[in-house]
Amino acid sequence: MSTLLLDSSVVLAAIKPDDRHHESSAALLADGSTVLATLDLARYEVTNVAVRAWSAPAAVAPLLRILDRIGADGGVVESSARLIAHAAELAGDHTISVYDAAYVAAAAEAGCGLVSCDVRDLVSKGLAELPGAVA
Repeated sequence: MSTLLLDSSVVLAAIKPDDRHHESSAALLADGSTVLATLDLARYEVTNVAVRAWSAPAAVAPLLRILDRIGADGGVVESSARLIAHAAELAGDHTISVYDAAYVAAAAEAGCGLVSCDVRDLVSKGLAELPGAVA
């Protein structure tokens, strides 16, 4: 069984029906043949989007339940000084945020692929794959 590290955009797309990656993200989360993992940062990111961008605080609980399921599956990778230092280096190398680079660093350290809906900063730079490419 392979493992994939998901960034928060995949979790967000999975519960937002009008997101263009909704179907493939939801299918990936429902697929039991792949072990899924994420970074501890995802909890903050999905909560921030639900509260600030969507103005939908009621969406927080379902999003956190998805992250709990992922945590019980492949786990939630905890940030460490080493991971953040690696992320800082990657951010400079690829001109991306340290937040995005943290997912790239976590996937690299875990030896697994990164899945993201962030076409501009991750997918277009070959740092991640879209959910539809792996589902």
